[in-house]
Amino acid sequence: MKVVIIDDDRLAADALKSILEASGEVEVCATGEDGADALPLYERYLPDVLLTDIRMKNIGGLEASERLLRAYPDAKILLLTTFNDDEYIVKALKFGVKGYMLKQDYQNILPALKAVSLGQTVFGTQITEKLPHLLQRRETFDYAARGVTEKELDLVALVAEGLSNREIAERLFLGEGTVRNYLSGVLEKLNLRDRTQLAVFYLKYR
Repeated sequence: MKVVIIDDDRLAADALKSILEASGEVEVCATGEDGADALPLYERYLPDVLLTDIRMKNIGGLEASERLLRAYPDAKILLLTTFNDDEYIVKALKFGVKGYMLKQDYQNILPALKAVSLGQTVFGTQITEKLPHLLQRRETFDYAARGVTEKELDLVALVAEGLSNREIAERLFLGEGTVRNYLSGVLEKLNLRDRTQLAVFYLKYR
């Protein structure tokens, strides 16, 4: 089984590569450090499964998955993360990702990869327990339909927490100018006037 790993934690990626290859059942073709690496590495190696983290400095795993599945609808993606976040789970389901596993559930990663490679949908135990509730939830605002990216949505969440541009820049490893540009772009996409309106909008529809 051929696998490509995307994780901005190089030590974690290398450890995961070693564990999987030690099984004798997995060939890790390549590793990437950002969601931007997902599509080119997938096109180059055509792995059976793309295994990717969610939270990364530039392009996250969910945004990368959406891009990849748009180009390759049959791509099999397994999200591996430390974040048991309802919003992430809902997005993963919406995008058509085949699996969502917590890193703490490391002993089940290999079985999950095997299942995903066969086209099955796999969610870790803690995720599975949430699914009935999540699937019954009312539809929230579709940011993606307005062109708001995962990175921009992370910024919006921090605006709603009351952080300044400088604090947001530090949290997201960006320059203040980049944060201002992101903010202006989001306001335009959502047809809002200022960051106060943006914060109220986010808190209303989150």
